[in-house]
Amino acid sequence: MTIHFGTDGWRAVIADTFTFNNLRQVAQAVADTVSAGDWCAHGAPADCDPRLMVVGFDTRFLSDRFATEVARVLAANGFRVRLTHADAPTPTVSHAVRHARAAAGVMITASHNAPRYNGLKLKAAYGGSALPEQCRRVEVFLADNEARARGPNLMDYDQAVAGGGITRFNPNSAYGDHLRALIDFDVIARRPQRLVVDSMYGSGRGVIKGLLQGTGVEVTEIRGEMNPGFGGVHPEPIARFLGATFGAIAAGLGDLAVVTDGDADRIGAVDGRGQFVDPHKIMALALKYLVEQRGLTGAVVKTVSTTRMVNRLAAKYGLPCHETPVGFNHIADHMLAGPVLIGGEESGGISILGHIPEGDGVLMGLLLLEIVSAAGAPLGELVADLLREVGPAHYARKDLRLALPVAKADMTRRLTDGAPAQIDGRRVAAVEQRDGVKYLLDDDSWLLIRPSGTEPVLRVYAEGRDEATVQALLVYGEGVAAG
Repeated sequence: MTIHFGTDGWRAVIADTFTFNNLRQVAQAVADTVSAGDWCAHGAPADCDPRLMVVGFDTRFLSDRFATEVARVLAANGFRVRLTHADAPTPTVSHAVRHARAAAGVMITASHNAPRYNGLKLKAAYGGSALPEQCRRVEVFLADNEARARGPNLMDYDQAVAGGGITRFNPNSAYGDHLRALIDFDVIARRPQRLVVDSMYGSGRGVIKGLLQGTGVEVTEIRGEMNPGFGGVHPEPIARFLGATFGAIAAGLGDLAVVTDGDADRIGAVDGRGQFVDPHKIMALALKYLVEQRGLTGAVVKTVSTTRMVNRLAAKYGLPCHETPVGFNHIADHMLAGPVLIGGEESGGISILGHIPEGDGVLMGLLLLEIVSAAGAPLGELVADLLREVGPAHYARKDLRLALPVAKADMTRRLTDGAPAQIDGRRVAAVEQRDGVKYLLDDDSWLLIRPSGTEPVLRVYAEGRDEATVQALLVYGEGVAAG
């Protein structure tokens, strides 16, 4: 059995590698790891309980049963387990870990991946993804248990519930109270919008609509019913999967739409004219609003694949701006170390000051609604103003499927040693190796080439001052990546 944790847990194809037996073995390794290590440290609440764990799940095929099996294994290992009553967003479960002062948490989800996948995300006591070294320890215990032919401990579910080893709970109430301290619902209520919420059949379904009750916002939720096949598309909030969202806006069901992915830790949006508003623009709009309207301050943290508009805004406000490798766990490190005003990544995982160190599509969807309500202007107009101020910024990404995973160190060395003096007539001003290889051009355009941390894919990202520059960068990137 070859199971590895990527940048955010373990994912595999259901009934291929992601089986009940394999999952039980992983759950046993998680139990061994949490039992052996001091998980009630490194950002954990002072009264963290080392024998308490939280388990949640999304809307994927069998996710509820997979979560129950994890809870049975943990209970058999002497943990008290709080298991969600129903599917819930990953950030809601992560918040529940911190709110309950649990040592760790497990979320059964494959996030935005195709319907045939499922997965397991491991959460630490501070309410974010477990540290890489904690995940490596799970792999060590997994291999050791397999070598010794040691099977998982397993407790009967009804017996565990009767004995208090497993308790079912609803995480939404405490999570909602927390969001009400971060989002100004009075601003939203003063100028209520007509909002489309697209949950993409994921576990964010009903959450935003429920939180907006009583604000006067007219909410139309689409793709909010249970559909483990996600309608045959990836539950990822990017333009090519948002036909239903564009249709809802075109039908006049709302003046803007917010979209969350399969486990609601990512965000996308569509304005009233049917234009996709990507996470780059959402993060930049949020940074601008938090500083200019709320008067907040703190560090700005972004991954290497995220827009340079954020860098330019941070420079304007005199805020430190840190770039990290791809993966919210790197952003979380900064959020645990000191005050971070906003942290986010290109894929749509974004968090703000006062929140858990975890990307949260529900939080950011509500904040975007607050931004539009406060401005009294359409989302498209706010985006246009943003681009006039710190743009223009055009962005695109291409994913190149590979027969086998690429050796990242070899690729980085090759692309660094062979770095060009210019691309498309623009001078290469810097070459960075934070994650893959990034060529930064003298007009602030950039090209990034990096292998995925979760699948055999080589990603090529580009941002430029115009669409022609972006396409030229992508063509160059594909060419050198294939070499």
